[in-house]
Amino acid sequence: MVHHRRSASRAELTRLTGLNRSTIGALVSELVIAGLVEETAPATGTIGRPSPIIRPDSRVTVIAVNPDVDAILVGLIGLGGAVQGRRRIALDGVPSVAATIAHVRTAVESLTAEASADLHVVGAGIAVPGLVRPLEGVVARAPHLLWREEPIAAMFESAFGVPAAVDNDANAALTAETLFGAGRDHSHIVYLNGSTSGIGGGVLVAGAVLRGADGFAGELGHTLVTPGGELCHCGRSGCLETEVNLQRLEVAAGSVTLDHGDLDTALAGDLSVELSAEIDRQVDVLARAIASFVSVFNPESVVLGGFLGTLYALRTERLEAAVSAYAFSPLADALRIERAALRDELILVGAAELAFAPLLVDPLREHHAVGERHALG
Repeated sequence: MVHHRRSASRAELTRLTGLNRSTIGALVSELVIAGLVEETAPATGTIGRPSPIIRPDSRVTVIAVNPDVDAILVGLIGLGGAVQGRRRIALDGVPSVAATIAHVRTAVESLTAEASADLHVVGAGIAVPGLVRPLEGVVARAPHLLWREEPIAAMFESAFGVPAAVDNDANAALTAETLFGAGRDHSHIVYLNGSTSGIGGGVLVAGAVLRGADGFAGELGHTLVTPGGELCHCGRSGCLETEVNLQRLEVAAGSVTLDHGDLDTALAGDLSVELSAEIDRQVDVLARAIASFVSVFNPESVVLGGFLGTLYALRTERLEAAVSAYAFSPLADALRIERAALRDELILVGAAELAFAPLLVDPLREHHAVGERHALG
């Protein structure tokens, strides 16, 4: 609770858990001794009995990784979702798993050296654009990366000496946005992320990520929107991500360079007629797809990340009006369409949640286990 709320008083923890004050005091003391939380005096001038404030110790960190076709994002993320440092490693070609690990190792060494405090790395989380079997730690298929049946978690554990976890990038981002961003107050969400490699999706149903029979649910970017359309990397034609993508925007932009790392700035100001028309077309296609997702999942909110968030910011009224027009009434009457609040940090914070999961389930046992591994190393 302290990790996800980023701070809480002892009184709040007592109220939220239903435990008595002495039990909360004992638990907090154990976590302080373990170096997982910090306790500070309450602000002066508060009404009633002052209650100490508990905050996560952000020096307890994990390695967060998001490989894509044009770059690898690497971050050191502390408890509370604190981004201690990040790197975007530009690539000339699609990275292999071995190359990805080598790039990550270099970035982590650099970020650790630059950190303002001594960091205690307790795990690694990898968010991959593709089909993932999280319980096995295996990427079954990442078509854009050309990865098949790669035991990513085991390979990262061997390389870095800490527990590792892997999941689909959109599911990881959905988790982060639900815990720290626009989805905090919602239990039913459709999340869509637009990246260089395509469109990923994640669905939250009654507060749980929808997984499906094989763990591959939520591949919303491969929803058929244009029968007989362009060939997709998945082997089919006319998928949503073949119609709504950065590559089409780049073609329409002509000689103007679109910086994938800062698309908002690249698309600010006056745009050419061709680029403006392409943005309109993509927004209309996206609206039809969202309307279909609303019929299937009946969400409270649709959250848009990556370049889809930029499209929404550029054409907010157009997208909302089109979704309302295409949707099966009254399913979209109370629907909220929102841009992901965590923006550039979204997927890294989501990847970090994968790595923090064992620590959050059993903080003291996992903390001692990590300490023993470091001592043996």
